[in-house]
Amino acid sequence: MPGPRTTVVIATRNRRDEVLRHLPRHDRPVVLVDNASTDGTAEAVEREFPDVRVVRLPTNSGARARTVGSVAATTPYVAFADDDSWWAPGSLDLAEHLFDTHPRLGLIAAGITVEPGGTPDPINTVLAESPLPAKGDAPGPEVLGFVGCAAVVRRDAFHAAGGFDDVIRFPGEEQRLALDLDDASWQLAHVPEVVAHHEPSSSRESDETRRRGLVRSHLLTSLMRLPWRDVVTDLRRALATSRGRRALLEAAPRIPRALARRRVVGAATLRRLELLESEASAGSEAGR
Repeated sequence: MPGPRTTVVIATRNRRDEVLRHLPRHDRPVVLVDNASTDGTAEAVEREFPDVRVVRLPTNSGARARTVGSVAATTPYVAFADDDSWWAPGSLDLAEHLFDTHPRLGLIAAGITVEPGGTPDPINTVLAESPLPAKGDAPGPEVLGFVGCAAVVRRDAFHAAGGFDDVIRFPGEEQRLALDLDDASWQLAHVPEVVAHHEPSSSRESDETRRRGLVRSHLLTSLMRLPWRDVVTDLRRALATSRGRRALLEAAPRIPRALARRRVVGAATLRRLELLESEASAGSEAGR
């Protein structure tokens, strides 16, 4: 019989209890990348789940740990999960079928069910209402964004686009990858029937820290992929708020690396990004 065609890649740091609780929920081979945990996560997984491949990183590499895990995988498709998330039964079977039948499909942005309670994540509506025109026969609305723990990728496309890098780290690491996949003419589609369950960890960072991190990541992505006029606009917006100024200070040490990897995406991707931003602006105005 043919072997599995999808590997679940989990990145974790200091969440041993969550990892041990949720690992049995995965029905595909798992590569767990440990971001230099100090709570014995790696040792516990190796002891209790000998079939899980554990990759230990000497330092916290943020979202790049997912890229490390995808390199360790040998399957054509990779499903990302966090230590507090898992894939619904049958979802990865469907994802494999869609990749098989849509050769330009590079990434599936899944629907997210928040646990406990089984409530839909609000991001599902945002993805479902994407205004982007289709580039082909994508199996769902085409998007320019996704949630890292609810994405399944074609491994070759993911690697060709650079995977998750060591500049953006976390959170907000998805934007640069989405731009590069789109720029390479891969389809990114929201497929709500592919479902990831997410039970947010009690050891998460504060909402303010996360919001500031998203601003920081957007600034770095802008430096790496957008025209200078857009970079200047984003810098001005950041400087106008205390959160933005702090985010800029946090981004400063990474700016040289961002500039070293600067490559502006093509006109077609920029037009799609502008369409999303104009729709978001119009929605914001309508909601006032």
